[in-house]
Amino acid sequence: MIMEFWYRFISILPFDWAQPGQFFFMKNALLAIILISPLFSILSTMVVAKRMSFFSDALGHSAFTGIAIGILLGWVKPVFLAVVFSILFAFVITLVGQKTKQSKDTLIGVFSSIAVSLGILLSTWGGKSFTKLNQYLIGDILSITSADLNSLFIILLFVLIIWWILYNPLLVVSVNTDFAISRGVRSIWIEFIFSALLAITVTLTISWIGLLVINSMLVLPAAASRNISLNSRQYHRWAYIISVFSGIAGLLVSYYLGSSTGATIVLLQGTLFLITYFFRRR
Repeated sequence: MIMEFWYRFISILPFDWAQPGQFFFMKNALLAIILISPLFSILSTMVVAKRMSFFSDALGHSAFTGIAIGILLGWVKPVFLAVVFSILFAFVITLVGQKTKQSKDTLIGVFSSIAVSLGILLSTWGGKSFTKLNQYLIGDILSITSADLNSLFIILLFVLIIWWILYNPLLVVSVNTDFAISRGVRSIWIEFIFSALLAITVTLTISWIGLLVINSMLVLPAAASRNISLNSRQYHRWAYIISVFSGIAGLLVSYYLGSSTGATIVLLQGTLFLITYFFRRR
């Protein structure tokens, strides 16, 4: 029922693919962008604030390893195993980061290197072809189905609820961990919950966005927003606007150019970052 309403609504747009009864893959992809963009903009603001861009990239590598393990075990859709592996990866890094004096960037680099190397080793074990994993590297949002859209909506709703509950503790931890602990905030659990949310989002969207560019979509909206924002409310609002605009525009441009949607979206976001940089608040 909801999808029928969506298809009917899209038919009023002045595009050839919007006509009734055809190009359902584009209509599904547009709805996916509308769901993914706010999801990424929400997480992007905290990724940039907590300087976790390297960490989100490492989660993509761990997701890739989980997928490789699933395929090796004969799973047709190894996403569940990839989610579990990514959450475990996030937990280990968060725990080790709290228990050691080693630089967090160094720890992330070590675990990320191990994860991606293990993933490549397993996916090529016994001389197997690596091409079956190309979808996860480049992504294909045009392959998204109605069932996938339902999953995306649930993920977005889940992240919004957790965000509403934990936003203030997350903000305090991102500003000053020691102060957060002095105020009774269990920083390790707050960081782990956020890391788990990030891991779930990256893993479940990697086949549509692509490992090579997914981290950029978790960094660029908030990075561009920071250039022109004066307060927290503007920071979140502009990150949302930039993410949604570049997502929809990137999908349309990639359709007519015949290019990768994920890469096109990231290029638009990068362009917006450069534009906002010249208008940044000093």
